[in-house]
Amino acid sequence: MQLTSLVARLPYPSRAVQRALAIAAIITQGGIGVTGSIVRVTGSGLGCPTWPQCFEGSMFPVEHPEYETLTQWIEFGNRLLTGVVGIVAALCVLAAWRIQIAHPERKRLVKLAWTMPGGVVAQAVIGGMTVLAGLLWWTVAVHFLVSAMLVWLATLLLHAFNEGDEPPRWRVAESGKTLIVTLVVAMAGLLAAGTTVTGAGPHGGDPDTPRLQAPIETLTFVHGAFLVVYLIVLAVLGLQWLRTGASKRLWRRYTAVWVVALAQGALGSIQYALGVPENLVSLHVLGSAAVIVATAALWCAARDRGPVTSLKPVPADAAPTGAAGSR
Repeated sequence: MQLTSLVARLPYPSRAVQRALAIAAIITQGGIGVTGSIVRVTGSGLGCPTWPQCFEGSMFPVEHPEYETLTQWIEFGNRLLTGVVGIVAALCVLAAWRIQIAHPERKRLVKLAWTMPGGVVAQAVIGGMTVLAGLLWWTVAVHFLVSAMLVWLATLLLHAFNEGDEPPRWRVAESGKTLIVTLVVAMAGLLAAGTTVTGAGPHGGDPDTPRLQAPIETLTFVHGAFLVVYLIVLAVLGLQWLRTGASKRLWRRYTAVWVVALAQGALGSIQYALGVPENLVSLHVLGSAAVIVATAALWCAARDRGPVTSLKPVPADAAPTGAAGSR
């Protein structure tokens, strides 16, 4: 209750502040995945060989005969960025909490906001396990997939700030709903298959890291097959909307998905043809985040949760005193 009173004294976040915080959450959650890929392609994954300390007895890089200074700072910099992600996540919670104090019905908004710091804690634990496990490929895969999930949730949070909390009502026909759900499932498969290609590829984060013992050509084929399925489902969805009609908002989101998906597919093909150069790996990870954001935005546009009720604060004497007491 005392903490709630303190949060209630904070200025009510304007719509611009709400949007800025949610966009910052998307950028930082996606950005930590990109910096993680830089750690991996530069072989800096064990630049700090212990966790949470960089070396035994030191939180910071130190001169060491077995570890290059540059690789130490690359890995340490990635760990420091986690702090930035955590600050943004905490601000999202405070903004959502402040809104719920004035508008108690905004429970879903607060729950979504709490996934941001919750994800930071989970990623810190998974990151520690990854280092302690010597960067085994499947631990790196889990690390990436959790980041992908957090980018999805951050995009949902952005939309939650600007929509109501009613049960979702689909704006598309039942067949369109099925296609959109299938599209999301295909994207999940695409991302998971991509981690196996990475696991068998040349960039393991450290030269001595064991790689996934599977033919990379086969893994790449499976990864590409998921992309084909994703694009086919997307095309069928568009053909259906040409026949039944769709709002301009849905068409804009749909077009954005096509743009980022085709760009990501082209980048992946070029990356494979050139032998997976380091700089394209990080661009491909950034492209993955863009595909997630675009697909999540389409998902949100296809579902109606009613009008937003918290654009302005209610008068102080009208706000319930214990609206978010348990939080």
